[in-house]
Amino acid sequence: MSPTTTPVEDPVVAEAQEYANKLLLLSEGSVNKHFDPYEDIDWENPDFDANAKPERWILPASADPLGRHPWYLALSDERKIAIGKYRQANVAKVGLQFESILISGMVNHTFSLPNGDAEFRYCTHEMSEELNHTLMFQEMVNRIGADVPGMGPLVRQLRFLGVPIAVLFPNLFFMAVLAGEEPIDHIQKDILRSGEEVHPIMRGVMSIHVAEEARHISFAHEFLKQHVPEGNVANRFVLSIAMPIVMFILGRSIATPPKKFFREFDIPEQVRKELFYGSKEAKQVFSDYFIDVRALATEIGLMNPISKRVWKLFGIGGAASRYRSEPIRSGKVA
Repeated sequence: MSPTTTPVEDPVVAEAQEYANKLLLLSEGSVNKHFDPYEDIDWENPDFDANAKPERWILPASADPLGRHPWYLALSDERKIAIGKYRQANVAKVGLQFESILISGMVNHTFSLPNGDAEFRYCTHEMSEELNHTLMFQEMVNRIGADVPGMGPLVRQLRFLGVPIAVLFPNLFFMAVLAGEEPIDHIQKDILRSGEEVHPIMRGVMSIHVAEEARHISFAHEFLKQHVPEGNVANRFVLSIAMPIVMFILGRSIATPPKKFFREFDIPEQVRKELFYGSKEAKQVFSDYFIDVRALATEIGLMNPISKRVWKLFGIGGAASRYRSEPIRSGKVA
């Protein structure tokens, strides 16, 4: 009589189950710790009035390149406050517009998921949170009172691509999600970690957004870890080239204020270039937004000799983090 053998578990099935378990944890996190912008932000508190102690809108020098630029520092406090209010309102508007694109794509991604797929529940939780974020960002813009455009007019047309890309090329879509989420997350964390006094409207909005965005970024990472390796060699190669291009295009649209901002406040062209394109510091800051994404690209096999050159070509190559959200000091991973 032959000995009884324990069947070896199918590694593909085991991997799929592990992925589902991770999504369940993220979903439970959304249930156990979530926010409502009209319950968790004290909008009617007199201290939350956008004009209360307005000096708190002066851009923090330790967290905002414009805030420490000699041109900005030489301005009157009144002018600094006006620029700070406009800049923070526009960042909120950009976040609102990006998340609207994300929601439309994710709705269509979930539409055809099979029954029992763990992605459906998690994505639905995330969309609920993102809808609250759009309410929160628009409320912040309304209370500041600046008529900001958000994204530039050309970049806004990307909203028409969100749905077809999410349906036809979901891996590319969730790369685009990271391209928008990572810069916003880095910018907001830098401000919150700066220790400088910022207006409570901004602090309240950013604190909620950073807390929930951690789950959203985790999901995008896990989605790509699960699904990119499923593609064939040619598919993975195309994604390896597309990844830095998507990061650059969307990252720039998120991090760079629209031309209207510079015209509105007569900011010299040379200052604009130094802040967002030309200086060594500006290039390093932008590259650092993607330190976790470069680690992800390496982990899922999308960092090859050719793609490394593309990352470098677009000025966003460099070191990868050892773990997600590893603090960056002096332009290098600590």
